Amino acid sequence: MSLRLLVTGRTGQVATSLAARGAVSSGIEVIAAGRPMLDLADPAGAQAAIEALRPAIIVNAAAYTAVDKAEQERDQAFAINRDGARAVARAARELGVPLIHLSTDYVYDGSKTAPYAESDPTGPLGVYGQSKLAGEQAVLDELPTALILRTSWVYSPFGANFVKTMLRLAKERDVVRVVDDQTGNPTAALDIADAILRIAPDLAAGAKGGIFHLAGEGHVTWCGFARHIFAVSRELGGPAPRIEAIATADYPTPAKRPAYSWLSTDRFAARFGFRLPPWQASVRHTIAELM
Repeated sequence: MSLRLLVTGRTGQVATSLAARGAVSSGIEVIAAGRPMLDLADPAGAQAAIEALRPAIIVNAAAYTAVDKAEQERDQAFAINRDGARAVARAARELGVPLIHLSTDYVYDGSKTAPYAESDPTGPLGVYGQSKLAGEQAVLDELPTALILRTSWVYSPFGANFVKTMLRLAKERDVVRVVDDQTGNPTAALDIADAILRIAPDLAAGAKGGIFHLAGEGHVTWCGFARHIFAVSRELGGPAPRIEAIATADYPTPAKRPAYSWLSTDRFAARFGFRLPPWQASVRHTIAELM
């Protein structure tokens, strides 16, 4: 009998990756449910939809992720990322099933110069990070046994993301300007999906939750990330424009980003016995698939 895993959201990178991996996963049936059937902006409706599907485990991957737009849409960001997340946790509690809730490195202020551990103080700089942190708290208030996975700089062959944007710009421009004073872990959504499918049976069997970092191994600036993307593109016969490194101040945005959000994954590795691959290898796999 297969384990029924429900992932909220149908078009997001992690939801799409889970659906893709679940199609070939032995023993796990992945159901992706999103709007209009399951809309986190309608908490009561979302809870009812989840309970009707009766999953054995839930992954809450749906979220409001428009970082800059959130500065003008605070209520909508909190409605989805806090109130919607609470509804998902309430449904999990009512069903008596485990919940994996995805969060972000943007819960930190980026003032450290060493990898962030789960025990470090949070201090989000913008509305998006504030709403995601509030979502974490709402989930744990509703379901203290939930597993929260904070990840960062997610990319995949699906949807809009930095890797796809850089490959598009490579075809359009001779020079690409990229911020070189923000540091983090690029993380493949397909790697996140693989990890979730790997730990799901243990959680369904009663393993405890908690807050963990799950991100690609290693760290880099956005500019270094772009340089690697273009280097791989060149090796595979694609375009590789010249890169100009710039400061965050040269590329102002409505929302402030953490300057440093390298996530330590030591706690996850100690608990579950594995880490995600080095970010460079996963970027290469993604670009090869896209090209």
